[in-house]
Amino acid sequence: MAIPSLLSLIFFFLFLTSTLTSSSPVEDPELVVQEVHRSINESRRNLGYLSCGTGNPIDDCWRCDPNWASNRQRLADCAIGFGKNAIGGRNGKIYVVTDSGNDDPVTPKPGTLRYGVIQSEPLWIIFARDMVIQLKEELIMNSFKTIDGRGASVHIAGGPCITIQYVSNIIIHGINIHDCKQGGNAMVRDSPGHYGWRTISDGDGVSIFGGSHIWVDHCSLSNCVDGLIDAIMGSTAITISNNYLTHHDKVMLLGHSDSYTKDTGMQVTIAFNHFGEGLVQRMPRCRHGYFHVVNNDYTHWEMYAIGGSAAPTINSQGNRFLAPDTRFSKEVTKHESAPQSEWKNWNWRSEGDLMLNGAFFTPSGAGASSSYAKASSLGARPSSLVGSLTANSGSLNCKKGSRC
Repeated sequence: MAIPSLLSLIFFFLFLTSTLTSSSPVEDPELVVQEVHRSINESRRNLGYLSCGTGNPIDDCWRCDPNWASNRQRLADCAIGFGKNAIGGRNGKIYVVTDSGNDDPVTPKPGTLRYGVIQSEPLWIIFARDMVIQLKEELIMNSFKTIDGRGASVHIAGGPCITIQYVSNIIIHGINIHDCKQGGNAMVRDSPGHYGWRTISDGDGVSIFGGSHIWVDHCSLSNCVDGLIDAIMGSTAITISNNYLTHHDKVMLLGHSDSYTKDTGMQVTIAFNHFGEGLVQRMPRCRHGYFHVVNNDYTHWEMYAIGGSAAPTINSQGNRFLAPDTRFSKEVTKHESAPQSEWKNWNWRSEGDLMLNGAFFTPSGAGASSSYAKASSLGARPSSLVGSLTANSGSLNCKKGSRC
């Protein structure tokens, strides 16, 4: 009889403790926030060493293979979401970047990154060693190219960065993209047989302009003049996954303008990314199209996290939102450029999201199933798993001969 009595006493104590905790006001909200940050960071440290079996479907597809460096093009079979059919340079030759300098926008030298990305044939582009590439003008890519930074620490920084304009089937993986600047009025080659004058570029980290079947995965992006990743002018079939984004104001613009109705067909998946320190807004800012925001970790924003205008459909599922301490910045969402009488009809929903430190999502619309079907691209995992799903976001420290 002693054992049941002891168990009863324990359960009573746990019940009493839970009741007192839940009914008592929090005396110091800052301590709660610090504890949340501590637990998040601890989970990242504990999970950071795991390279596979994390439940992240992209990583589990290829990172368990110790021979990944010999099977690089297997990565093209691992894409998910709306950009899942982006094959990049699969079945093409391996092109090795050996020269980090000598960036000639009109007559690039063999061995440079620019020479590789403008070729007409499919290419899987890798890097001979660690390097920092400072471009003189925007890097205009041709179709069916993969930029694969695994096995080296590759930075595109300090100049104009990547432009994906009216091309398709692009994979950008494992690159550090930061401190991107505007390009000038300059002559730039965009294919082996053509070059022409370019106007001033925006200064985006990755600019997708009329592009399709695009996948940006495991990149670290920060501190660019305009957006970190922007997709406009009819771009679609895009997946942005496993990236680590920090220290930037207008993070991600999806949709050119409220009046550009060709973006109504845009479909973008944003999955398993970590939106980290120093971010202000637009994670993303959407217009017109269909956007699946799934299993991302939002640990910092100053104004808002997800916004939009021109009646986009936003399907937010299984994300973790940690609001800032600022009293008037707790709202995840921002319905832009419209009165409530208009935006109340936009289809925005939050399903299974975890809201921390007072974060809240303002839903809208009638939630037509046909609309959300167009904004659904993969099955969301529970928000409780976001820590493990995003623990290895950003560029990876991959070593040949071992699991990445």
